[in-house]
Amino acid sequence: MDQAIEQFRAFNRAHTRFAAVLAPHYMDTEMGVAEARLLYEIARREPVLASTLQDVLGLDAGYASRAVKRFEARGWIARDRGAEDARQRPILLLPAGRAAFDALDAATRAHSRRQLESLGPGGGALLGHHLAAARALIEGGASDWTIRTLAPGDMGAIASRQAVFYAEHYGWGRPMELLLNDVTTGFLRDFQPGREQCWVAERGGAMLGSVMLADGSDGVAKLRLLFVEGHARGLGIGDALVRRCVEFARDAGYTRLELWTHTILASARRIYAAQGFELVDSAEHGMFGEPVMGETWSLDLSRDALPATP
Repeated sequence: MDQAIEQFRAFNRAHTRFAAVLAPHYMDTEMGVAEARLLYEIARREPVLASTLQDVLGLDAGYASRAVKRFEARGWIARDRGAEDARQRPILLLPAGRAAFDALDAATRAHSRRQLESLGPGGGALLGHHLAAARALIEGGASDWTIRTLAPGDMGAIASRQAVFYAEHYGWGRPMELLLNDVTTGFLRDFQPGREQCWVAERGGAMLGSVMLADGSDGVAKLRLLFVEGHARGLGIGDALVRRCVEFARDAGYTRLELWTHTILASARRIYAAQGFELVDSAEHGMFGEPVMGETWSLDLSRDALPATP
């Protein structure tokens, strides 16, 4: 944890310089960075209560009140006069305020573009990818994630992330990494459109989870490599990914869906059981080092489909 703390503090120091937020006048305006962010939230959320702005930004009530009054004095905002209590009067952006915001937004975008371009070819995209992952961690309680199908680069990311996770949490090192790379490489090499698919759950461009469905021959489909990041668990992602596999397999005409997992992966086993899979075989193996109990689960796709998720 101490190392993470130092990395976090070092990032904050680097970021505040890189994003030019330390100057007393943000983007050469008459505002500091806190006021600029306040104006952004008003423009984004109007009509909005001052109390909402305070909660969203974590601002001191006194500071927020003074900043709002300064905006009023500049003719940037107005309050709806419908309520006697000023705190219950929604804030509206006036034309002068909209002009101030538009100028600030344009300057910020131009500065951001210059900074990202300074990172060289691919640097900006790489930074954006990692920042999306960081944001997903910080705002992990939010549930505005989506599921999409396979895109370039997904297989490498899936293998890499799962190799690290299983090595750190279960001690499944190089053998597991080899298996992951074999599975993902084979999936790409032999991919059969309409018969196979991979789904990725993401939020803000950051991968939160994934699963694959592969053809196992003789009318059997294989569910492979279900995984959800630890910080994204409890949001229903794993259940949604497995449901996509079941629905796709039925639509593709498979008669059975099988998977291989391990007894110690309790969360995944609960998802499989909830969606109608049955444990049909188990056997101990030492493929990853220490002996573990492997399990084969199966779902008869000729049975009635599971009820839709509410």
